Amino acid sequence: LHYKIVNSYKPELYLVGSNTVKTGIEMSGGAPAEEERDYQKPNKNADLSFWVIPDSKGLLKDMLHYCRRYEYCRDVIVLTSKKTSKEYHTYLQDHNFDYHIVGEDKVDLPLALDILSNKYSVNRIVADSGRILSNLVLEQNLASQISLLIHPTIVGNKAYNMFSNIKTPLKI
Repeated sequence: LHYKIVNSYKPELYLVGSNTVKTGIEMSGGAPAEEERDYQKPNKNADLSFWVIPDSKGLLKDMLHYCRRYEYCRDVIVLTSKKTSKEYHTYLQDHNFDYHIVGEDKVDLPLALDILSNKYSVNRIVADSGRILSNLVLEQNLASQISLLIHPTIVGNKAYNMFSNIKTPLKI
């Protein structure tokens, strides 16, 4: 249901954090074993969005094929930095993932979005993420609109403040 709602926004790019992806894969039982098809770019409907994942630490090595197989994902584009390990870049190349090295230590998100917008002729990017990436998008003034999806679950003392890292009030 969540991804149906996200896709209703008709994004060309779907920006999601590496921690969010890793947690989702782990919660679903982990990534299945890779198959030969996982080394090839999928040929999926052009109406689907590319999933863009900042992953300068290489957290998703050996897991990205899970995203590539997902029914709502056209293919995966990874954002890395100059400090990202050569091993991870080799993994991305060997699996034919598009990736962009943007930033010295961490991903330079404004530069990355500019590059992606031009390369992929993008008009709409949806950022769907946890606290880290969402706060970066907001603090760097990269969002023109915010839509919050409220789920009917009360989590009590296990909840965390989604916007606790925002240092100054924002008006979107």
